[in-house]
Amino acid sequence: MNDWPDGWSDDNRSNRYGRGSAGAQPESARVMRQVRRGPAPAPGQDAPPYGGGVPRQPSYVDGQGYDDGYDSGYNTGHVYGTPGGPGGPQGPGDDGAYPRRPAPNWRRRIKWTAITLVTALVVVSVGTYFWADSKLHRDVDLSKVIDRPETGEGTNYLIVGSDSRAGMSAEEKKKLHTGSAEGKRTDSMMILHTGSNGSTLVSLPRDSDVEIPTFKGSESGKTYQGTGKHLKLNAAYAMDGPELLVRTIEANTGLHIDHYVEIGFGGFASIVDAVGGVEMTLDKGFKDKYSGADFKAGKQTLNGEQALAFVRTRHAFAASDLERTKNQQKFLAALAHQVATPSTVLNPFKLYPTMGAGLDSLVVDKDMSLWDLADMFWAMKGVTGGDGKSMNMPISGSSGGNLVWDKAKVKQLVDELKNDEQVTVSGN
Repeated sequence: MNDWPDGWSDDNRSNRYGRGSAGAQPESARVMRQVRRGPAPAPGQDAPPYGGGVPRQPSYVDGQGYDDGYDSGYNTGHVYGTPGGPGGPQGPGDDGAYPRRPAPNWRRRIKWTAITLVTALVVVSVGTYFWADSKLHRDVDLSKVIDRPETGEGTNYLIVGSDSRAGMSAEEKKKLHTGSAEGKRTDSMMILHTGSNGSTLVSLPRDSDVEIPTFKGSESGKTYQGTGKHLKLNAAYAMDGPELLVRTIEANTGLHIDHYVEIGFGGFASIVDAVGGVEMTLDKGFKDKYSGADFKAGKQTLNGEQALAFVRTRHAFAASDLERTKNQQKFLAALAHQVATPSTVLNPFKLYPTMGAGLDSLVVDKDMSLWDLADMFWAMKGVTGGDGKSMNMPISGSSGGNLVWDKAKVKQLVDELKNDEQVTVSGN
């Protein structure tokens, strides 16, 4: 049976048909039907000859032949599409240009970067707050203080440097020249007032002559009647700690103390070392075998051991305790300046050790918050930096080795502080 169309037989086939060709000339175009692009020619009109004399191939339309509108793409090499054409591999488009990636949405990127940074900042800030808050030792209960003066305008902080040796080894005590005395005594005392009319820092000499008033024991709760006996101010702390010290200062001045802050020897030295030392300029050198001080005149950087010796020295000065309080104020100014520099605040490897050393060594009252502590620090920095007033408690003379306050000036000073007025009184 012959499957070829009418008029065709095996004899019509070329000897190359179905057997491939090794020649450069491709097989006849009739092997694969060729179709013309565009509309079919009118009936009776021959299509233009296909290249190389290839005869027009039959077409069928509606079952009668191939539709001349169908394009296999063979003639133009579009069997798989040209690069960039429909269905073709990646390549230039119709305009000859390669397709580009979409432009980045910078507004969106900036938005999400900002959101990420703000979120991270909030998380770090909240974490730092709770970490710092957990380090405060709120051991002082001012509610135990009796017969307190009325609260005035502004805020009054009692800042105490004690000779506490808690947590110090025998080697550290020897290195810092602290001795090994039992118990605690005050080594320095200051009242810092903050308010709308600036801040004032008043140093209270430890040898100030004061009367120990009636008080309630901080531990026993027992009331001890005052006898009118006069002692040095630091004796009040030695007798019953912070609560009696506050009670004695309030009774002898009439000024309400809002918050209490205390730091010991070891903590003070640790803060100085954590911040990398404190730069000081001394007008003249001095030595003191009791504190271990040995300083020359000029600019120098004090480490923790040297700083502690500097603020404790009094035997090297003719004015003794009064000169020491002035040096304490000078050093606090330099320390506050050093802590607040960008090299400390913006460096977490220095900031966190400094905060940790400071907060770990502080003893405060139960109502003290981190915001109160920050307010105190910035006020002290301002005062010691010249934005405020620093002074000693006005002294009129001495009695039995005790420094006697000038009652008239002290009253005027307290009135101005109570009313949050500009302080006009001068101290020693």
